[in-house]
Amino acid sequence: MKVIKTKSGLSAAVDELKRQGKKIGFVPTMGALHAGHLSLIATARQQSDVVVASIFVNPTQFNDPADLERYPRPVEADIAKLESASCDILFLPAVDEMYAPGESWHIELGTLERLLEGSSRPGHYQGVTQVVFKLFDLVKPDLAFFGQKDFQQVMILIKMVEQLRIPVQIVMCPIVREDDGLALSSRNIHLSGQERKQALALHSILQQTKARFAELSVEELELQGREALRLAPGVALDYFVVCKQSDLSTAQSKEEPLVALVAASVGTTRLIDNMILN
Repeated sequence: MKVIKTKSGLSAAVDELKRQGKKIGFVPTMGALHAGHLSLIATARQQSDVVVASIFVNPTQFNDPADLERYPRPVEADIAKLESASCDILFLPAVDEMYAPGESWHIELGTLERLLEGSSRPGHYQGVTQVVFKLFDLVKPDLAFFGQKDFQQVMILIKMVEQLRIPVQIVMCPIVREDDGLALSSRNIHLSGQERKQALALHSILQQTKARFAELSVEELELQGREALRLAPGVALDYFVVCKQSDLSTAQSKEEPLVALVAASVGTTRLIDNMILN
């Protein structure tokens, strides 16, 4: 695996791949890699000629400086995992390689930016789109692979790609879970043993919601989910909603594609999860 730390070095490598007519699959990450990330690499490996990954802890998408500071950065372990997963190129830039002093960015994302995660983390998706646009511009991928766990982020990026007419196909890959159902996340390392058990309530409620989907209305599903999570020990609920997959707006009918999304804090760790219902 080739490790590249500069934009110029990456551009040169990509230009050569394009000259060879290679299909480029791209997996952008913030590191602290787990089996969920590696499943994206595996899918990219199947669908592309060359797999490019990036590791960059992007400062513009963090609202809380303390959250940015405590984000795990096991770079050497991450490199070893990518090598074992047969990644071809790793882009590993420093912050000053990606951002010039005083740089600004804004893209109009509509209500999708302001609800759920956007409401809880104002400005977060401006930071996400800013860095992903930069990465797409450098890597020039044919396909870009993202995990379903960050469902709203995937919808945001699809909107950005359509709006800016970026020639890349966004591929959303299934959530990878532990055997007990906990969605894999780089933040899980912050959970104590007790908190980890308490965090299982998120997946449990999502499963119950899917199981009851045929018999209950959307309003009833939401009410029951919220009440169960409010009663779950150690879980501080942020939101639990059932909404349209396309734009996360209020569901009008159970005939349209719907998704249940949840966010909650367990201890000091904020977790998100979701489940496609139909």
